[in-house]
Amino acid sequence: MSSILTNPKERGRFLRFLVVGTIGAIVDFGIANLLVHVFSASLVLAGTISFICAILSNFFWNRYWTYPDSRSKPLWGQLVQFGIVSVAGLVIRVPILHFLEPVLENAFTKLPFNLPLFGAEVWADNFTLAIAVIIVLFWNFFVNRYWTYSDVK
Repeated sequence: MSSILTNPKERGRFLRFLVVGTIGAIVDFGIANLLVHVFSASLVLAGTISFICAILSNFFWNRYWTYPDSRSKPLWGQLVQFGIVSVAGLVIRVPILHFLEPVLENAFTKLPFNLPLFGAEVWADNFTLAIAVIIVLFWNFFVNRYWTYSDVK
């Protein structure tokens, strides 16, 4: 973490990683909401599918924009490494979605006012997903930076 604070090049990579993560979050949230609220999928299933779609998007953006100097590793090998890190992130994410969402939905339902625009379920789903995304973001950045993109100086 200190290299992000002291090294301008690493700070730039982290900022690009955040932009890529934002694009991934848009993909993630969009697909998850579509699957849950249009196709009635469970949040765990929808969150898993949307996570995979976001990971594929993130891999290609990171390989070609965040770490363009990291292409000394073969594409497929690097994708496998990125995939392993992402699956570990999914293992972190799924319990958060499964256990936190009902707690938040219950809490949002008991608020003394109505939540704007959507019901408690939609707010709970998205708030839970946001918490999971933030936690997994830090896991993904550090492990990918020092393993998947280890060929970058």
